[in-house]
Amino acid sequence: MFNWAKQTLANVVGTEEPIYGPSAIKSVAEDAKTTPYTELKRTDLKWAAMDSTCVETQTFYFMADSGNLAFCQVIYSNVAGIRTTCQFNSKIFFADASKPILWSSTPLSHHEFSEDKTGFYATDCALELSEDGMTYTIKSMNDPQAIVNLRVTRVAPGFVAGKDGKTLFGTDLSDPWGSMRHAFWPRAVAEGTIMTKDGPVDFKGKAFYSHALQGMKPHHAAARWNFVNFQGPTYSAIMMEFTTPPSYGATVVDVGGIAKDGEIITAGTTCGAKHLKTKQDTENDWPEPTEIKFTWSGTTKDGKAVEAVIEGSFGDRVDRIDVMAEVPGFVKKIVAGAAGTKPYIYQFYPHQHKIPTVLKLKIGDQEITEEGRLFSEATFISDIE
Repeated sequence: MFNWAKQTLANVVGTEEPIYGPSAIKSVAEDAKTTPYTELKRTDLKWAAMDSTCVETQTFYFMADSGNLAFCQVIYSNVAGIRTTCQFNSKIFFADASKPILWSSTPLSHHEFSEDKTGFYATDCALELSEDGMTYTIKSMNDPQAIVNLRVTRVAPGFVAGKDGKTLFGTDLSDPWGSMRHAFWPRAVAEGTIMTKDGPVDFKGKAFYSHALQGMKPHHAAARWNFVNFQGPTYSAIMMEFTTPPSYGATVVDVGGIAKDGEIITAGTTCGAKHLKTKQDTENDWPEPTEIKFTWSGTTKDGKAVEAVIEGSFGDRVDRIDVMAEVPGFVKKIVAGAAGTKPYIYQFYPHQHKIPTVLKLKIGDQEITEEGRLFSEATFISDIE
């Protein structure tokens, strides 16, 4: 069968893709060789809202001054242009580890976008970007157990890696059949609350925003993910790494950056995550990381070399998510029939275990050590051997 026919079948019914090899992917790292990163304008934050197979998310992470951690997320998903679904997720990890995680996931109805595509609306849900492009407001009353009313204001520029942040997939890269893009606000501040049955939880503190577009079936684009969000008093360090399935040569794509108030120190694709120690998860056989090393390198705008590292044990996971058990039915349809697909997400929040997280940063001859808070995820979807 022709490759394009196999691809079409895979897109529609979720079958495994043929092996195209690394020539069928153009990593954003190619663009980043000449343009390491591009600062975001307001128009770069538009929803793509593709009418073909995709999963698009806008996710906001909150590290409250109180020590509580949360994220809120809108998911837009299209299955083969046949059905579009939207979901609002929120999750709270309390600083007090004895308090259970609050997890809320609700389907949204009657979704629409603002005229300029920067705002998202649904029944009892609104996500809006201010006219100056500096502040998001996130409101949801879809779940009485978690009523969200939050504001996120960036205090450093946002960025994409390369010129537009895109990694392309396809045997003809001038006409790709898939894409991946991440845009970030690496350093922001938050205010507002999530109202729970026990009362309001205040999220005044630091924040981070990620806009991700997977313009193809998610398990075709990536087999593994690593994510870290570090927020310190002065510096933020963030990274998103994915490894493609063997169909695209098990290619590793990294996007990350270091920022402080008012500026990006460095950003681009010269960063990476390494699992230094793992243990076999007896439930699913995935190698759960117990010790991880994140590294960043690059240069400042004035040409100073930058090196950064966060390394160590982050303590026991705070959660393990069986994605197929948690996600809405539309995602299950997306991965239906894909051999070897068993997605699990391992989440780590060392602060809950009273474990300090340290960023070691070198800018030119200046060496900086800063303690902060970290949230990390390691996701396994399918085998890459």
